[in-house]
Amino acid sequence: MGVAGSGKTTIGRLLASQLGWPYFEADDFHSAANKDKMGRGIPLTDDDRAPWLAKIRLQIDQSPPCFLFISPAILRSFRQGSISVKLII
Repeated sequence: MGVAGSGKTTIGRLLASQLGWPYFEADDFHSAANKDKMGRGIPLTDDDRAPWLAKIRLQIDQSPPCFLFISPAILRSFRQGSISVKLII
């Protein structure tokens, strides 16, 4: 996790490549409506995030045992509930 511009994508892609693991970026799972809101500087609500988190959960469930998933900092309650991970490094 980390804020925009902290190097998540650069480091994540390099690490995933070196390890031979699939790489996913959480922002890619947002709907067009969410991306539009964020682009206009409108904060997302929990209701906006629910389908996004469901898509992430589905991808995690369908992924191999080892993968790299990069995400911006999100609320602890979401991390602990909706998208608990298989492996944390």
